[in-house]
Amino acid sequence: MTTLTIGACLSLSGKHARFGRQARLGLEIWHASNSNGLNLVIEDDRSDPAVLRTSLRGLSDRCDILLGPYSTQLMRGAGDIAAELGRLIWNHGGSGDDVEAAHPGHVVSILTPTSRYAEPFLRRLAGTEALPVRIVCGKGGFGRQVAAGAETIARSLGIDTVRIGPGDDLPQTSEGAWALLCAGAFEEDVETIRRARSLPTPPRVVCAVAAGVREFGQALDDPHGVYGVGQWFPGTGASAETGIGESDFLAVYQEHAGVLPDYPAVQAVAAAIIATRCAAVAGGTGRDALWSAAASLETTTLFGAFRIDPRTGTQVGHRPVLIRWEAGGPVVV
Repeated sequence: MTTLTIGACLSLSGKHARFGRQARLGLEIWHASNSNGLNLVIEDDRSDPAVLRTSLRGLSDRCDILLGPYSTQLMRGAGDIAAELGRLIWNHGGSGDDVEAAHPGHVVSILTPTSRYAEPFLRRLAGTEALPVRIVCGKGGFGRQVAAGAETIARSLGIDTVRIGPGDDLPQTSEGAWALLCAGAFEEDVETIRRARSLPTPPRVVCAVAAGVREFGQALDDPHGVYGVGQWFPGTGASAETGIGESDFLAVYQEHAGVLPDYPAVQAVAAAIIATRCAAVAGGTGRDALWSAAASLETTTLFGAFRIDPRTGTQVGHRPVLIRWEAGGPVVV
């Protein structure tokens, strides 16, 4: 196969920049170790759907493989464009259920769908103390889908839930102990936890999507005891059957960045690994051939398991990770 050009729109500026920059560094490190036969082109979508549309169309004209942006909102637009252009896009940054299943044949996702995010936390809660859970969702579709999925899972486990909308006041009184689940943007989750801790009866247990990244430790005065959910955490990557191993990647990333990566970097690399593996199997980068290769692939990368629903492209093999913030930092539980 001739040299492959991989293109990605990532948020290097704007509200998603903290995650887009990690994804860029991860891809650059991966590319440096696989530079033979690969070109990498990354453009800044500025966290703006309009900029994304223009940039992605430009990348489509000159790239063999397209990687999606970070964020469910941006990936929703990217999926629409891929379908319109007759291309296949590899989704590493938008876990919304609607995004993953919106364009069969055009979007392959490596992320656990949003509706399953809360499952490890709720199962842990059910196994210890099945407290009623107040679910605070953010303003976007991501939060609503996390909340809806959490409600469904909680019902199956016999846990009572109350959903609270974005910006709504938290109840000032409680009849007893309760748990809080935050499912919003990073800043929304941090602010919700601060408000909840100031209540006369604060939550006994707290879990937040935002707590799944290391920056949470600097954003909240005392993160101790807070649970976080995410797509990946150091030490949870399976023995990689495909591509660079987790420990090797972490060592190089830490050497470059001075810190370990959060999941946005690792999931971007996993998407690139899966995409190039499928291109090799297919013997080309035509949409139909790539889709067929992805639909029949079951493997593991540094990110964990990969297997899609061959009808929709939704990820069914990967599982979310639950962590808890301790005195020394976050640990897997």
